[in-house]
Amino acid sequence: MTALADPTRRQILDRLAHGEATVTELAEPFDVSMPAITKHLKVLERAGLVTRSRQAQRRPVRLRPQGLRVAVDWLDRFRALWEARLDRMSAYLDTLQEPKE
Repeated sequence: MTALADPTRRQILDRLAHGEATVTELAEPFDVSMPAITKHLKVLERAGLVTRSRQAQRRPVRLRPQGLRVAVDWLDRFRALWEARLDRMSAYLDTLQEPKE
């Protein structure tokens, strides 16, 4: 999931985990332009990770938990794969450490 590859986007998602925020509020901690934040939000929106709406003058951004479920499921497949590989490597290294007779 390339939308999660960028650290700025991950930080935006972390902020939204605490509740909705406006684009301006999301941009505050970053030293980037407002158009750059908007581009990050578009990537997250296309990935199904956030939603944007309009409430009078406010345009809140919200985390879309069901979009994260897809990412978590995808990452879990790789976690299982790498855990199995690391377990095999650990077992192999253990055999190398055993004293030879």
